[in-house]
Amino acid sequence: MQEESWRTMLPDYTQYEPILDQYAQLLPAPTGILQDRLSDAVRRFTAVDIQPRLLRITAPDNKVYRDYIIDLLTHWDSAGKSPSDESPIVIAGDNVTDINLFGAVYPPLEDGKLTKPQVKHGLLHQANNGYLVLSVASILANPSLWPRLKAVLMNGELEWQPVTQKKFYPLPPAEALNVKLVVVGDRFLMAELENAEPDIASGFSMYGEFEPDMRLTQESLPKYLAYLKSLIEKAGIPDIADNDALKVLMRTGARHEEDQSRLPLCPIWHLSLLCEAAIESQGKPITAEHLQLSLKAREYRSSYLPERAIEDIHHGQVIINCQGNEIGQVNGLTVVEMPGHPVAYGEPARISCVVHFGDGDISDVERKAELAGNIHAKGMMIMQAFVSTALDLDQPLPYSASIVFEQSYSEVDGDSASLAELCSLVSALSQQPINQQIAVTGAVDQFGRVQAVGGINEKIEGFYKVCAYRGLTGHQGVILPKTNLSNLCLCDDVLNAVKDGKFHIWAVDSVDDALPLLTGKSFRRDESNQESDEDTLLDVIAIRIAHFHSGHSDEGSGWLTKFKNWLVHH
Repeated sequence: MQEESWRTMLPDYTQYEPILDQYAQLLPAPTGILQDRLSDAVRRFTAVDIQPRLLRITAPDNKVYRDYIIDLLTHWDSAGKSPSDESPIVIAGDNVTDINLFGAVYPPLEDGKLTKPQVKHGLLHQANNGYLVLSVASILANPSLWPRLKAVLMNGELEWQPVTQKKFYPLPPAEALNVKLVVVGDRFLMAELENAEPDIASGFSMYGEFEPDMRLTQESLPKYLAYLKSLIEKAGIPDIADNDALKVLMRTGARHEEDQSRLPLCPIWHLSLLCEAAIESQGKPITAEHLQLSLKAREYRSSYLPERAIEDIHHGQVIINCQGNEIGQVNGLTVVEMPGHPVAYGEPARISCVVHFGDGDISDVERKAELAGNIHAKGMMIMQAFVSTALDLDQPLPYSASIVFEQSYSEVDGDSASLAELCSLVSALSQQPINQQIAVTGAVDQFGRVQAVGGINEKIEGFYKVCAYRGLTGHQGVILPKTNLSNLCLCDDVLNAVKDGKFHIWAVDSVDDALPLLTGKSFRRDESNQESDEDTLLDVIAIRIAHFHSGHSDEGSGWLTKFKNWLVHH
């Protein structure tokens, strides 16, 4: 394990300076840049004349994304065509009904002036020889539309239906229609449509998706900057002023993606951030200061619940110790997602473990109380398997344990607390106290390797705020998986505290790295401490078990304990 430098805790864009310097000379990007897979799907879809006649695009279903898709359709359909030959592109609204989609045949008027039924055309007729863009939600909201729509796509003609069944009147013959359908929706709605219509996932349709992020490289950054410039130009907002502003925008994007090497591509995310910064700039080019002010204002508007949580800890209503040492207690880190709250925020949680005479069972109180999800239960079982393997006992463990998230009254899920739970169990078994100035997050596998978790920035900042509220001691910090280092993009307050040596970040690969930091003792012997006289945590646990089996348990000398020991040996 090693203590990390503050430089690893935010993205480093130094190598991209020459590219950022060229931002002012870049032209706005054409539609489809950075969406090569989606562009290829649209290109092929517009090129074929027969089948498939359906294109599924996984993307958020709103006007911004639909307009982007229409621009792609227009670009690839018009390639090599004269303006008079361009195909119509029709967008179906949110309220799609049988009549406005397919049209209908109305009965003749009663006064006899009109003797023929009246035909009203629908959206499909408007899109003849072109494209109809339809929301997946519209189909799922009215499933009866799909069989008839599928028949039009497959057969190339529409069978007319009367607007009412109360009167009998002749219907026109089926009308030939040449329409290609583009359905847009998010991944979950698209899955619902596939479940309802298995043919969709076969050769009946083509597939494309709007990719929400991109990997930052020397080759992709110029395209991203051109894409950013096109968004700004279309929205009519002030441009980015300089490199510092671009870096703040990119850093904010990396935090949004929880990856120092990736940037978001969502146009709504960019426009929301830049439009709020434009309020600060008052029509002038947007600087780094304008972006930072808008971000602080956004954080301030959503800070009520996080601040209340810190106050509850400060006033002792929620017990979190940031100093001292405790046996079987560790500060875990959680991310709180409150319904109706716009952002998730970090909050420390006290995880405790007690052991008592038993048959080796490790009880997960959250699971038994039905306050834990399946992923949490899986993490607990993996942790138990590792501990059992590490102890390497030739007889059952004579202790049982109970592990709980203290003062937790809502469902807990995820395996990110399994490292903290393991540390509390080892502490309780070995009677070795844990340093309460250090918080822990990370998942573990059955071999003791520490694995990456989500929400790492929010978790670190949540514990930092509690420590800062009470006063930093210079020894507080967080243990996290080394594989999470690429996800770090911490706020300035935490970075400054790390720079000044008032707060610390330790990255670990395994349980063997984490426990010495927390307890001051090695977990087990390895090549470096084979000859050491100092007991490891496993040594202490083994001695305690041996004392128990020899009848010299320190668990008490009451008659019940003696009787249980007598039973074990007889």
